[in-house]
Amino acid sequence: MAHFDTAVTDPAVTREAVQQFVADPGRAGYPLRDRYAVWTSSGTTGEPGIFVHDGHALAVYEALEVIRFRRLLSPALLAATFLANDRYALVAATGGHFAGNATAQRLRLLYPWLAQRVRILSILQATAALTRELNDYQPTLLATYPTAASVLAEEQQSGRLAIRPREIWTGGERLSNAQRAHIACVFDCEVHDGYGASEFLAIAWDCGRGALHVNADWIVLEPVDEAYRPVPPGVPSHTVLLTNLANHVQPLIRYDLGDSVTLLDHRCECGSALPAIRVEGRCDDIVGVSDATGRMIKLLPLALTTVLEDEASVNRFQLIQSSPTALVLRLDPQIADADAVRRCRHSLGRFLQAQGAANVSLDVEQGSLRRHPVSGKLRRVMALSDARPAPANA
Repeated sequence: MAHFDTAVTDPAVTREAVQQFVADPGRAGYPLRDRYAVWTSSGTTGEPGIFVHDGHALAVYEALEVIRFRRLLSPALLAATFLANDRYALVAATGGHFAGNATAQRLRLLYPWLAQRVRILSILQATAALTRELNDYQPTLLATYPTAASVLAEEQQSGRLAIRPREIWTGGERLSNAQRAHIACVFDCEVHDGYGASEFLAIAWDCGRGALHVNADWIVLEPVDEAYRPVPPGVPSHTVLLTNLANHVQPLIRYDLGDSVTLLDHRCECGSALPAIRVEGRCDDIVGVSDATGRMIKLLPLALTTVLEDEASVNRFQLIQSSPTALVLRLDPQIADADAVRRCRHSLGRFLQAQGAANVSLDVEQGSLRRHPVSGKLRRVMALSDARPAPANA
């Protein structure tokens, strides 16, 4: 970000202009200068990024999503899905220029006739409210994060949620085999996982045989160790370097993505010649807190981080559960001034109240932030079972 203006190839695209653009959440999905898509990253490595994509890149991402992720091999099959009156629901962080939210909004703007069949639902709302919206809408295609899909599966099991999607798409977090099996069983449908980022929307696709295949004709992924040396197949990387071969307005060449990736040391049984990988990705926890009556309330990790990033404007933090009714927010000492503490207390307090958990206490402290031992990313949300906070500095 420090060298944004010298890295972009269109001199009219400046960091100042782009930051003004993304400062307005109402412009999510609209083109910058009538030609570029703009997406923001979550800053899991401590610094949020802004990424600009040209029309050629967008066309590549869309083709990869249709042909490989959705496995629709002809325009006729794509048209048939539209004629089947599919209703698509994206359950995600809204209100910002996140890749998923902005892409869905862009689809609604480009194809107004699809607007009634594409709905974006916020994970920031209480689970009961989200359940009501899904019951009313009855989506046939549901896209969300693995943690959110797991919570919705519990709602479906309880009978509070009653939907019958024919496919569920997950991304943004690591999907475990146990999660996939549980979600597929509860909803009695296929579950497709994808690996993407604000830097490249369609990095890898799920073949259904337990592997993600890299779209290696449009992206180069290099698993490396801490010294940026290549790691062999079968060895988890410290991070992965990404080269985007599709986007020309903001070239990314050997960009440190921050994810731990393992290149499989055997040919995937699905038969695809594209490289197969496993991705560690985000491993934040669903936090279960008790309300004033003792009822359990599930707080989604991406909802909590979105509140802190977008409303409180902090990026270097960890939220740690210390008891069923207490949370500790640890801030990097470099950003933990009185104003940041006040913003965090206000934003999280309002979110907890909206979830029906106003009784949950929040302590804010300064201290060192724990990174995931494999991916190197910040462990941003830790539930009670995994909360072993280090001593605070202040």
